Amino acid sequence: MKNKEKAQDIATQRAMLIAPLLSHGLDRGEVKMIKERICRETGLSERTIRRYVSEYREKGFIGLIPKSRSTESGRAIPPDILDEAIRLRKEVPSRSVSEIIRILEWDGLIEQGSVKRSTLQENLQEKGFSGKHMAIYHNSGNLATRRFQKRSRNKLWHSDIKYGCYLPIGPNKKLQQVYLVAFLDDATRMILHAQFYPNLTSAIVEDCYRKAILKFGIPESVYYDNGKQYKTKWMSRTCAKLGVRLLFAKPYSPEGTGKIERFNQHIDRFLDEYKVDKSPKTLEQMNERFWIWLEECYQNKPHSALDNKTPVEAYNLDPKPLKYLPVETVSNAFLHAESRRVDKSGCISFGSVKYEVGLAYVGRMVDVIFDPNNTETLTVEYLDDAPVTAAKLVIGERVSEKPVLPEYLTALKPTNSRLLDAAERENDKRREKSSATAISFRNMRNGGGNNV
Repeated sequence: MKNKEKAQDIATQRAMLIAPLLSHGLDRGEVKMIKERICRETGLSERTIRRYVSEYREKGFIGLIPKSRSTESGRAIPPDILDEAIRLRKEVPSRSVSEIIRILEWDGLIEQGSVKRSTLQENLQEKGFSGKHMAIYHNSGNLATRRFQKRSRNKLWHSDIKYGCYLPIGPNKKLQQVYLVAFLDDATRMILHAQFYPNLTSAIVEDCYRKAILKFGIPESVYYDNGKQYKTKWMSRTCAKLGVRLLFAKPYSPEGTGKIERFNQHIDRFLDEYKVDKSPKTLEQMNERFWIWLEECYQNKPHSALDNKTPVEAYNLDPKPLKYLPVETVSNAFLHAESRRVDKSGCISFGSVKYEVGLAYVGRMVDVIFDPNNTETLTVEYLDDAPVTAAKLVIGERVSEKPVLPEYLTALKPTNSRLLDAAERENDKRREKSSATAISFRNMRNGGGNNV
């Protein structure tokens, strides 16, 4: 299953790579500039970039998954050759992968055509020496950062997590801090969805992101800070499947998240008001009061950066059409995947619960596809087999009949021992060879005198 997971990761990287080329309204000049930049930073050819874009538009995320290979032996590069390639990249970070291979060939370190560009590119990326990793950004001095704003809605979404107050949570009513997750549209400042949650995990970002998409469609890009709740494999894969470009703020660059940070300052006012409220305080009641406050004190309040329009007015007056995807497509993009090994009873253990998969997968490592909000049933995938639905194992009062093993697990009944037969043949060969090379002492005595 590691090979399959690696293929999914490669597809995610490819989707993020070509995301700038999927933006609407690009003219030929802009497309050419973006392709040249991608080729310069990654060492990929323009033809490869065109192929990625074509496969994504034709088949979506699945089109970017690399074709399966029967063996991985051809993908390995000797450590000394890889070290030399890294040294060449570090000497001149702008060197393309093709140029590095050419130098290695000209220096006689490798045979011509023995190392493929894609193989070296993957190895350099795994070691942290891809063109993107090695890009050098010139220091711009102490110049002030200029403000930016996208021209239309759903071009770029921002998100952040805000620490809230303490509320009684759970059956024991233990005081516990709550956290606000919000998604904001860059062009109109409108809050697409915001909600307080009782924990600080990636699941709260997932829930808020999904609700924003179901209400307002798919954005072209999302922009996050480097918090661990956002920088996850799940987020990368989900954005790739939805066709959303995933962006992260540079470390120590707060200017990129200024809009959402400004909104968080408004949240401080709400929290101050909520603390003096004497009504019963539960998480559900807090969210209800927060959504009312959000509508009246932010969403429908004139904003100076919007020519005194309200965020709702600016969003609704924008002529750009919203892009909605089928609910099933969105749901599939938000699914999680983990690996499990099927035990001898044909079951897997997931979340301390047994699920019945089937005896056909005994001893095999399978992929478990699931919705973290609903684990009543799981989808199990194995290589190219059709997906199987696994339900929770029901234990009855009586022992069930022993199931019949699949044919591939059934022991064969041999008519003879192939090991003993092969050993006998080898012994015959050894005897024949020994007799052919044996020395006859009788012949030597007859023709050799009395020296023997």
